Amino acid sequence: MKQQANQIRAGQVIEHEGRRWSVLKQQIITPGKGGAFIQVEMRDLKSGNKTNERWRTADTVERLMTEEKEYTYSYSDGSNLVLMDPDSFEQAMVPAALLGEAAPFLQDNMRVVVDLVEGEPVGIHLPPTATLEVVEADPVVRGQTAASSYKPARLSNGVKTMVPPFVETGEKIVVRIEDATYVERAKG
Repeated sequence: MKQQANQIRAGQVIEHEGRRWSVLKQQIITPGKGGAFIQVEMRDLKSGNKTNERWRTADTVERLMTEEKEYTYSYSDGSNLVLMDPDSFEQAMVPAALLGEAAPFLQDNMRVVVDLVEGEPVGIHLPPTATLEVVEADPVVRGQTAASSYKPARLSNGVKTMVPPFVETGEKIVVRIEDATYVERAKG
């Protein structure tokens, strides 16, 4: 399906120069002189290579239609993830590289959404938040104001984040997967 270049959004899959690309970022740039253009950072779905491409806003690109399918994560098998279809209980193998930086947040039995183009997986989306245990946190420093003082902590998946001073080692917290930031204490 043809669309104007200024309609490109992150997460879309486009065809360019005979290859399929996943759009990572897009930015419209308006120089002081001349017409506006859109700069797109994208990843080749086969090789995993990243590139930047520029188009005039009036140019057209071929957008591929994606189908979303929900799966449950079972386990990792080398460079692949083994996912289970919750309806038919069939297993599917998906390249782990599609997760990118969100890989440490993948947990057993987590529901994930896989983007498919003509039956081929092109992207994986995790839920917005994950509940993890704090395995290491700096002690509270007396005299700090509680307003905006955060301290470093390490989570059970090895990711470092900043937490409020009242969070201690052994507590479970909810973390936003997108940027590994503290949301709240886990309930229950």
